[in-house]
Amino acid sequence: MNDRGGPDRDYPPVLDAAQVARLLQLNIDYVRKLSREGVLPAHKLPGGRTFRYFRQEVLDWLRDQPVGAGGDEVIVSRRGGAARNSARGG
Repeated sequence: MNDRGGPDRDYPPVLDAAQVARLLQLNIDYVRKLSREGVLPAHKLPGGRTFRYFRQEVLDWLRDQPVGAGGDEVIVSRRGGAARNSARGG
C-alpha cells in the first residue's frame, strides 16, 4: 500500500472478489456482502453477475476507513459513514 512497490503491486489493476479478499485478508463472502451493500467500491459489467474492482479504488477505500481505539467498535454504514459503538456501553 505504498508508492514504492509494496505487496499490493503484485495485483493487477482490475481484481475479482477472490483477489480483493486476499489483498484485504478478508473472507470472500464478506467482500461480496460489502460490495452488494455498496460499502466497498465495486463494478458490474452490463448483464454480468460478478463484481470487478479497481485495485486503486479498493486501496483508497481501505485508507479512508476509520480506526477504532480504546475498545470502540467501528460500524460502517451502507453510505460509507461510520459510527462508534463503545464496548463499555457508552
